[in-house]
Amino acid sequence: MDEAERKMKFLEAMSRGSTFVTVITTDGDAGRHGVTVSSMTSVAADGFAPTILACIHHLSPAATAILANKRFCANILHEGQQNISDIFSGRHKSGHAQRFDQIKWSPGDDGQPVIAGATANFECILRTSLLWETHHVMIAHVMAVRLNEDPKALLYGQRAYRRAIEIG
Repeated sequence: MDEAERKMKFLEAMSRGSTFVTVITTDGDAGRHGVTVSSMTSVAADGFAPTILACIHHLSPAATAILANKRFCANILHEGQQNISDIFSGRHKSGHAQRFDQIKWSPGDDGQPVIAGATANFECILRTSLLWETHHVMIAHVMAVRLNEDPKALLYGQRAYRRAIEIG
């Protein structure tokens, strides 16, 4: 299998699994930024504090800001927040500064942008990061968690937004 075919098959294979959609936001001396990601997950619930990781493309202004600000909020979007995902993924072509003007948000306990209506918000302190190929793998301690009463998360899989249904 040549490199181009392997990459094409890899991307197709990864698209077949659904994951929740997260917008990572940050604010501080390096500015207010946000980016939509599909690669945020828990690492551990034990230890000093619960830990998550997120992978963000190294050319993203949000990655640069998070590395400098050392803090961020991971907002797992509610199933009705596709528009917010599109805004922070760049599909709406608005500038980074204008993205926050298009949504409802408030500063969290540590000043990080908490997106209103998200199914869960994790306020985090960046503990370490690793540049791997084209992405920063960012590992952070979760210092505060907010939960929406409606737990239905927005999913993305097979190159489209999805919602979970109970099958049991």
